[in-house]
Amino acid sequence: MSVAAAEASMRGTETAGAKPAARRLGRVLVGCRRRAAVLLLALAYAAAMLVLTIGVSEGFGPSGAVAGALGLRAQPASPGSVYRSHLVFERLLPEMRAFASRPSPLVTSHYKKSGKQWEPCISKGLIHSELPPSNGFLIVEANGGLNQQRISICDAIAVAKILNATLVTPAFHLNSVWRDSSKFGDIFDEDHFIESLRKYVRVVKDLPEDVFVRFNHNISIIPNMRTKAFSPPSYYLQQVLPKLLELGAVRIAPFSNRLAHSVPMNIQALRCLTNYEALRFSEPIRILADNMVDRMIKRSFLTGGKYVSVHLRFEEDMVAFSCCKYDGGSKKENNAMENARERSWRGNSTDLVSDKS
Repeated sequence: MSVAAAEASMRGTETAGAKPAARRLGRVLVGCRRRAAVLLLALAYAAAMLVLTIGVSEGFGPSGAVAGALGLRAQPASPGSVYRSHLVFERLLPEMRAFASRPSPLVTSHYKKSGKQWEPCISKGLIHSELPPSNGFLIVEANGGLNQQRISICDAIAVAKILNATLVTPAFHLNSVWRDSSKFGDIFDEDHFIESLRKYVRVVKDLPEDVFVRFNHNISIIPNMRTKAFSPPSYYLQQVLPKLLELGAVRIAPFSNRLAHSVPMNIQALRCLTNYEALRFSEPIRILADNMVDRMIKRSFLTGGKYVSVHLRFEEDMVAFSCCKYDGGSKKENNAMENARERSWRGNSTDLVSDKS
């Protein structure tokens, strides 16, 4: 075979072998392009959903997400607009009204015959007339927590009205747990309290000097009427009033739950007036509360409407009386809790606390 013929034969062989290889390479490239396209589509979809989710969670909705995807700065929502409580209320309102329209023994049994409707307790039976001369001074000591103290103050106004006595703004019992030495004026607006009730009950901040001198400037010398819990108005008229008229001043300590729930309507209305209008927190507390609420609204706007609330009086005895087992505490904390329960329940804590095993 000549040289020219041999070269031609070799070229033909190389060409024949190169064609299948080129086809295989082309198929590989096409497959890679398809996989790349699918991957890009998946990434684009994930990115779009991520942008949409972030936009909605930040409170500016789909329009804000689109603006974010386009690189535009979305207009921030006003503080407080991320809250949805009003939407929840509107959604539940029909169900609440339907529930309220159902016959209820609590309502129908009391108003079935009279056909009357519920109305604010302050507007019921509150009679204003010129106050007669005072029969003397009433001193009470409100014990318990802030809630019990508030109820005691309302009851003190009611008892002062029953006795036609002048009430000295209640003193607060210095509890061994809270160790809070706050006075009435530290917690409540004392001037507002006196002014709100002046048409119905006389209230003074301190005993007059002449009365104080009569008892050697020592309130503990004033006879303490050991009143039973939930005493009716008749008890105060029969047992306390004679002593008040004799001495010009009486003291009731402790005073928590010392008046019956069932009292004449005008006395109950006075309780309501005291609780809902006369008792107003002092100005420093109101300012602090406004600042806390304002801060919660502004800060929670930055976190999608989330905020943290703190119970400022979550005391040891409250936890002990809850009969709950709190996990996550140290051994020292758990021992302290067991000791608190032992003191509170007088040796019965083993029956109330869940089994540690």
